[in-house]
Amino acid sequence: MIPKAHRPKRKFETARLWPPRGNCYSCTVMPRRVVKKLSRLIHERRHKWYLTVFGDRLTDAHLWSLNRHSITAAFGVGLGVSFIPLPIHLPLVVFAAIWWRLNLAVAVAATYIVNPFTMVPIYYAAYRVGVALLRHRPRHFEFQLTWNWLEHGLGPAWAPFLLGCLVCGLVCGFGGRCLLEYSWRIATMRRYRARKERRLYKLTG
Repeated sequence: MIPKAHRPKRKFETARLWPPRGNCYSCTVMPRRVVKKLSRLIHERRHKWYLTVFGDRLTDAHLWSLNRHSITAAFGVGLGVSFIPLPIHLPLVVFAAIWWRLNLAVAVAATYIVNPFTMVPIYYAAYRVGVALLRHRPRHFEFQLTWNWLEHGLGPAWAPFLLGCLVCGLVCGFGGRCLLEYSWRIATMRRYRARKERRLYKLTG
């Protein structure tokens, strides 16, 4: 089971899973079932060889919290890490989630936006961003997710490619978090107003 936070430790206490009804900015409107399934899936695999290096830190209740800040920040971090052109996304995003106490499942899931089906267009777009920033002439670009390609296959394209990945990672990470935060607030406000209207209808009806 996913661990729960200890109530006596008020210094590190997370936001309530079901906040007061009047608080329209803290209420979780994300699909809880999806996030819980992701959390359970990652938590069950905490004994795998690629996660054992983190030890008991994966049992920290903050890593499985469903509050707004934990999920939106984790989504932004996962997006940013996904632009790193090396197969180190999983350990890096787990370390970041542990360090900043973010929702681990959402952070890991966000890194899979860059996957074998999307990596070529995404990394090529990052390369073109770097070319535009450095004002270089575009060259033939064929991406491979290997250290050997990054060391020898890039050639003169290494500078615009790495710069483009850095810029796109920062922009998409920050922008993704802000967009999710804004969508979360808008959806919460709508739910709060709808609930308020239902209460007024019951009182007047």
